[in-house]
Amino acid sequence: MAPVKVLIGTAILNEGEKFKKLSAKLDRFVKEMSSENLEFVVFVVDDGSDDGVYDELKDVYPFVWVRHLENLGAGVAVRKIYNAAREMGCKAAVTIAGNGKDNPDQIPRLLDPVLKGDYDFIQGSRYLPQGGHRGMPAYRFLATRYLHPWLMSLFTGHRITDSTNGFRALDLRVLDDPGIDLGQEWLDRYELEPYLFYKTIALGYKVGEAPVDKFYPSKEEGYTKMKPLSGWWSILRPLVYLRLGIRS
Repeated sequence: MAPVKVLIGTAILNEGEKFKKLSAKLDRFVKEMSSENLEFVVFVVDDGSDDGVYDELKDVYPFVWVRHLENLGAGVAVRKIYNAAREMGCKAAVTIAGNGKDNPDQIPRLLDPVLKGDYDFIQGSRYLPQGGHRGMPAYRFLATRYLHPWLMSLFTGHRITDSTNGFRALDLRVLDDPGIDLGQEWLDRYELEPYLFYKTIALGYKVGEAPVDKFYPSKEEGYTKMKPLSGWWSILRPLVYLRLGIRS
């Protein structure tokens, strides 16, 4: 029988040394975890970088790359990750931050329950026991620990501890559901990830969480590309729009 194929997808925008370190970790993980029954593909979306990382790494690791000449948005990048996974015939996809916040060694915590068929979607949570976080600005801690998970839990009726974490695993058959439309233009920035999480719960799929770490780099290294006001509205509005029926 052919091995089960899994895509590990990430998006980068001038992540420089942070992505170089992550690339080495991903390459090691794939070599250690691949077997006759399990095949991994690492898929990288470079969303308009000009830091030279693509030219430096393109022949170093056996990754599949897509390059944007300009920044198109996080949602566009994640959409391309899922589209590529489906086109390649993958069973599941894992998304991981390109700036080194996530630990590739924890991918099995997310992926194994999906591959076993116990869950359709596993969300990484830094707030579960055995999860952790470090270096997070206070405003971001309050928003990711309390505000967004509280609203997601309230609106979906499903208790969530970490609703903004992009470190997650998904059974790709979920995307065959006609009730999920990732191609909408309003999802091009930060909206797509909370939209998908919300819709997966609302449509009755088996959704769970797994403990993971998320360690922020220093402010000098650049811990986020998200702007405080517009960025946070981007991740909040899918909850509001879907709850009120403004979008589908």
